[in-house]
Amino acid sequence: MPLDTSTYSLALLRLDGRRWNELRNIHAQISTQAAADGSSYLEMGNTKVLCTVTGPAEGRQSGQRGGRDNEAKVEVEIGFAGFSGLERRKRKNDKRTSEMQHTLETAYSSLLLTHLYPHSTITLNIHILSQDGSLLAACINAATLALIDAGVPMTDYLVACTAASSATSAESDNSDPLLDLNNLEEQELPFLTVGTLGRSDRVSVLIMETRVRMERVEGMLAVGIDGCKRMREILDGVVKEYGKRFS
Repeated sequence: MPLDTSTYSLALLRLDGRRWNELRNIHAQISTQAAADGSSYLEMGNTKVLCTVTGPAEGRQSGQRGGRDNEAKVEVEIGFAGFSGLERRKRKNDKRTSEMQHTLETAYSSLLLTHLYPHSTITLNIHILSQDGSLLAACINAATLALIDAGVPMTDYLVACTAASSATSAESDNSDPLLDLNNLEEQELPFLTVGTLGRSDRVSVLIMETRVRMERVEGMLAVGIDGCKRMREILDGVVKEYGKRFS
């Protein structure tokens, strides 16, 4: 990983004033929707996500059952507000949205203790209110908080963060990773989204949609995992602060 940058000059700061290893301002709340079994609201910079959880419950149709092999089925639905981005979305479910839904369903199907709720369905409804980078990571972090609020048992926190390579050219060998990207950085730099379990280095989600040289991936991944550990502490603090209301 790069050296400590506490003495970086202003010329090396990013567009929003952060250093390479700084997270954006994180604001999170749980139990924001009284009518839902579990809910959360998360802000990562200007990316804002609202998540609600329904279930475990029977299927929507009469007599419909959940997952196979006596396990609960995890369903994810992602919706975008018309004002969430610079351009209004014309199609409700495009390819990118379907891929995000599949990623979340796969990750939480292995994380949640679904065997405790046979023939049931756990539905996550994620509403994107504002997009400014790290969208998949924000969805994962919001879903984790909502599932905790719903009381659905899981093995550990699933938290996510983005990391990128800051090299100015594809052939350059000198590059520093960047943590927690905004929308402008995602458009210009190769980046990945990594999700880890709890305080460990165990990677549960790893998505990379851009091309990058192989020797840069290790540094990007190391910075992303470190960011996940810090994100986990932030989310854990939100849960503990909410729990104090009942003590």
